[in-house]
Amino acid sequence: MKTEMSVRSFESFIVDEPANLGGTDEGPNPVELVLSGLSSCTSVMISLIAKEQGFAYEGAEFSSSGDIDLQGMSGVEGVSPHFQSVNFDVQVTTNESEERLQQLREAVERRCPVMNLFLDANVPVNMSWVRK
Repeated sequence: MKTEMSVRSFESFIVDEPANLGGTDEGPNPVELVLSGLSSCTSVMISLIAKEQGFAYEGAEFSSSGDIDLQGMSGVEGVSPHFQSVNFDVQVTTNESEERLQQLREAVERRCPVMNLFLDANVPVNMSWVRK
């Protein structure tokens, strides 16, 4: 289950599964990395789009979780092996109005590549964006 990964010229890292799934729990598992990708991609898109929109903010924090039916990974017919749903919370530290935050949110959701992978796969993404 343990895999050593390398990306470009960065230090290698371990991807693994928890012990209860047969791994040694020495690193995040692949689906945890997918959720991390959602947070980091959203962060990048917030930065790019905020600059385009003149949206002032101090930072953003993310929390995500997802539901997977393990029967799908076990090969049970009719059960998808990918996320059944994802919960994604974004807290933006800003003095901008709710309307401006909503404009930022809509643009980010429309343009974020990782978000659109979920949406194109018809995975329900339960999102909340709040000002902090």
